Amino acid sequence: MAKSRFSHKSHNATVLMYHLVCPAKYRRVVFSDEVDKTLKEVCWAISERYEIYFLEIGADKDHVHFLIQSVPTMSPKSIAQKVKSITAREVFKKNPEVKQKLWGGAFWSSGYFMNTVGQHGNEDVIANYVKNQGNAEYKQLHRKEISPNQISLFMD
Repeated sequence: MAKSRFSHKSHNATVLMYHLVCPAKYRRVVFSDEVDKTLKEVCWAISERYEIYFLEIGADKDHVHFLIQSVPTMSPKSIAQKVKSITAREVFKKNPEVKQKLWGGAFWSSGYFMNTVGQHGNEDVIANYVKNQGNAEYKQLHRKEISPNQISLFMD
């Protein structure tokens, strides 16, 4: 799709990106070539109407990954809600055969996964960048460390 870009407003410039993963309801295999085409077209329409830009879309048989860029006035939750509701409505309208594989009138599962994406590096890269700014000696004011007793969702 498109490359990330700065979103310029009157007093700020931002690059906010999110990785959104949406599974189909009941993890059903519903993504055919026709559904993929509809999904792509609908995402382009969403980009034209809202400040939600799809940098990449990747479909598997039962879920879709979206790399999305948006503006700070739009919360990650509202981005996910808009993407899921509009794509579901349009897929059902343009690909009625999908309804036969699902029941209850829902296209997406109720949940989703969303993560922020750094354009210029991960947490360690940014922390090092902050540390090496200016000519004065760096004074770390705060850094939250994960306790060894704290459960981590992503094990190293």
